[in-house]
Amino acid sequence: MKVLPFKIPKPDNNSLIYQEDIELVFYDKLHQHDEIQISFIEKGSGSLLVGDRISSYSENDLFVIGSNLPHAFKSDKNAVIHSKMLSLFFTASSFGDSFFELNELAEINHFLSKTLQGLEVKTHKNDIKKNFIKLKDASKFERFILFLEILKKISNAKSAPLSTFIYNKKYTDIEGKRMRNVFDFTFENAYQNITLDDVANVANMTKNAFCKYFKKRTNKTFISFLIELRIENACKLLIADKDLSINEIAFKSGFNNISNFNRQFKIIKHMTPNSFRKTNL
Repeated sequence: MKVLPFKIPKPDNNSLIYQEDIELVFYDKLHQHDEIQISFIEKGSGSLLVGDRISSYSENDLFVIGSNLPHAFKSDKNAVIHSKMLSLFFTASSFGDSFFELNELAEINHFLSKTLQGLEVKTHKNDIKKNFIKLKDASKFERFILFLEILKKISNAKSAPLSTFIYNKKYTDIEGKRMRNVFDFTFENAYQNITLDDVANVANMTKNAFCKYFKKRTNKTFISFLIELRIENACKLLIADKDLSINEIAFKSGFNNISNFNRQFKIIKHMTPNSFRKTNL
């Protein structure tokens, strides 16, 4: 199986693909595919990497990932219960080159134009969840009707972009493997001291070449990416374990300086760690 691009299995030449992932760990390798992906998290939690941004996912979250947008779902390592994700895959031309350009589908077509950066759906999730649950036992025709209902509800819902930058070229297999290795190494070692020399070695590049390479493809420095990952990990600890002090969480997340942790947290989350904990608890 090639890492990038990733091929979505297409049974019986179906234009619309429904998929259930029930695993302790989802397919967590960085990948991209031509299909637009709509995914509902029925169970589980972890980190979501989309484009240039890291966020968290948990039960009842709903995401739209655009065509050829690099992404990876990283389930929490300490998971003991299987995660479950329900997904729909389709392309803008799955039902004919002009299908989404019909006047009757104008609101859906506008929504599709926003998927390039990926979306987290914020409202109407209960209604959309009901439709997702019905997909498994639906006939092909019923599944198509449910799909249109889901698209309509998402297009009318409030949403937030998952990525802030689009690298509008497909990764080659070599690039895909390199970026996958970099992200895998970073996720595995984020709690430890990672130097630019360390990650450049993983990418099999000089430090200067790697810095330029990473910045071009993510629009941010590797250090910025690493800090964002550590802050996201800190957010999980702030919510999951209220007995841990802010100092303990800072060190567990890879920060050696509490002042720097507080400063970086406020820059990224626009509030202090204490305020974040109180708000989310």
